[in-house]
Amino acid sequence: MSSIAMPPLSRAIHFYEAPIGKKAVMAATGIVLFGYVVGHLLGNLQIYSSNPDQINRYAAFLHNPLNAVALWGVRAVLLLCVGLHIVAATQLWLQNRAARPIGYCKKDDLPTSYAARTMIWSGPIIGAFVVFHVLHLTVGSVTTLAPDLAANAPNVRANVINGFHDYPAIAAFYILAMLLLCLHLYHGVWSMFQSAGVSHPRYTPWLKRLAAICALAIAIGNISIPVAALAGWLK
Repeated sequence: MSSIAMPPLSRAIHFYEAPIGKKAVMAATGIVLFGYVVGHLLGNLQIYSSNPDQINRYAAFLHNPLNAVALWGVRAVLLLCVGLHIVAATQLWLQNRAARPIGYCKKDDLPTSYAARTMIWSGPIIGAFVVFHVLHLTVGSVTTLAPDLAANAPNVRANVINGFHDYPAIAAFYILAMLLLCLHLYHGVWSMFQSAGVSHPRYTPWLKRLAAICALAIAIGNISIPVAALAGWLK
C-alpha cells in the first residue's frame, strides 16, 4: 500500500504540534539564549579588569558603526529565539495542564521539581527585567546616564557603577532577577539534555550537577557586579 509523502512544511508543523516538537524548539532556542547569557556575562566581567577603560573599549567596539549590521543581526536572532521560546513554553505548559489537571503528589527530586514549577513565572519576570535593564543602562529612561566618552562610545563603567551604587532598590531587583535566572537555567539546561535524549541512571546525576554549576556560576558572576558597586569596591 503506497503512502503519500507529506511536504516538509507539513511535517514540521505536525512535529511541532506534538510535545516533543515544542521541547525541541525550546532546547534549540535555549542553547542560543544560553550562549548569549554567557557571552554577556563575560563582557560585563571586564569591569573588573585592571585597566578601568577595558569595558568602555569593549562597549565602543560593539557600538562601532562598522559593526552595526552584525550587531543588529545578532539582536534579530535573539529576539526571534526569545519569541519562539516563550510561545513554545506557553503552549507546552497549556498542553501539560490540559493533559494532567491534577499534579503529582510526590516529588522525587525537590530542587528539580521546584525549578520546573517556577519556570512559568520566572520566565516572564526575567523577560520584564531584560526590558527594564535595557531602559536602565542602555536607553537611560530610568536613571540619568553619564555623558558619552565620544561618539558611539558610552561610559558603561560609570553607568553600571552609578546605576547600582546610587539606586540600591534597582540593585536588589537585579539580584532577585539573577536568582530567578539561576533557577530558570538550572531546569532549562537539565531539560535540554533530556530533550536531546541524553538520560541514563549512570550519568544523569552528573548532568544535573553540571546544570547546577553552570546556573550558579552565571548567577554569582552577575550578582557580584551590583554587590561590588554597592560595597564601593568598584570606582
